[in-house]
Amino acid sequence: MRIFVTGATGFIGSAIVTELLGKGHQVIGLARSDTAAKSLRAAGVEVHRGDIEDLASLRRGAANADAVMHLAFNHDFSKYADNCEADRRAIEAIGGELAGSDRPLIVTAGTAMLTPGRRATEDDAPVPSSAGVPRSASEEAALSAAARGVRASIVRLPPSVHDPEMLGLVSPLIMIAKEKGVSAFVGEGSNRWPAVHRLDAAHLYVLALEESTARGARYHAVAEEGVPLKEIAEVIGRRLNIPIVSKSPAEAFDHFGWLGPFMGIDLPVSSKQTQARLGWRPTQPGLLADLDVATALGG
Repeated sequence: MRIFVTGATGFIGSAIVTELLGKGHQVIGLARSDTAAKSLRAAGVEVHRGDIEDLASLRRGAANADAVMHLAFNHDFSKYADNCEADRRAIEAIGGELAGSDRPLIVTAGTAMLTPGRRATEDDAPVPSSAGVPRSASEEAALSAAARGVRASIVRLPPSVHDPEMLGLVSPLIMIAKEKGVSAFVGEGSNRWPAVHRLDAAHLYVLALEESTARGARYHAVAEEGVPLKEIAEVIGRRLNIPIVSKSPAEAFDHFGWLGPFMGIDLPVSSKQTQARLGWRPTQPGLLADLDVATALGG
C-alpha cells in the first residue's frame, strides 16, 4: 500500500515508518521543513511538503494514498485548545478526501481523562469536546469521517509513550525535579498513569492499519495499565539523588505548574480488547525500566 503519514519524523511516527517500509509498504511523509524532508528521503520515504494547518496539502497527500496515518500534532501546551481544534480541521480535511472510498484512516487520540478513577476500556467514549476537554475533538472528527464511508480507526495514546530518550509527560517531571531540588508526587502517590514503549505503540498502529476492518474502532496503545506516581517519583529522586516528597493537592499547581491538575488523578486504562482484536502483544521495556536508564537522568 501507499501510505500517507503525518508526523512521519516524530517520536512514534519515525518508528511506524521503519516498520511500514520493512513490510514492503510505500510511505509518503508529510514534511514542513527542509530538515524533515532530508530525513525522510534518507529513510527511503517519498516527501510531501506541507503541514497540518495547510489543509490543501493534507487533501493532496490523502488523494495520492491508499491509506492515511495521522500522528502530527502541535504539542505547544500554551495554546492546547487551539491545537486540538487545528487537529479536528486536519482530520476533517483528510476524511473529506477519503469519503466514500473505504480507505483506512488511523487517527491519534489520548486516554487521559476518559474515566478518572476507573479503569477505562475501548468501549468508553470520550466526553464531548469543550474548552475544558479539547482533545476529544480528534475522536469526534474520526467518527464523523467513519460515518462518511471512511474506514477510520482511533489509536489512543497514554500520558507516557516512552523510551530512554523521551518519556512523555514524565519528562517534564524530571525537569521540575531538577529545578525544585525534590522529586514529588501528590498525596499518597497511589494514583496511576498508563504507559507504552514507543516501539510497541508503533507496532499497534501498523496492526490497526493492516488488520482492522471496522469503522470507528478504538484501540488502546497501553502496555501498562497504570504505574503509580509515587514509584515514578522514587526512581527520579534516586537517580538525581534528591529527596522524594509528597505534596498536598493544594500545593500541586504551585509545584508542578500546568501539570498540577493531573498529578493527583488516577487514570488507569485497559488494552485487553485491543490485544484480543489485533493480536497485539507489547514486548518492550516498561516505563520504570526506561526511566531508570533515562538520558535526562544521566543514563
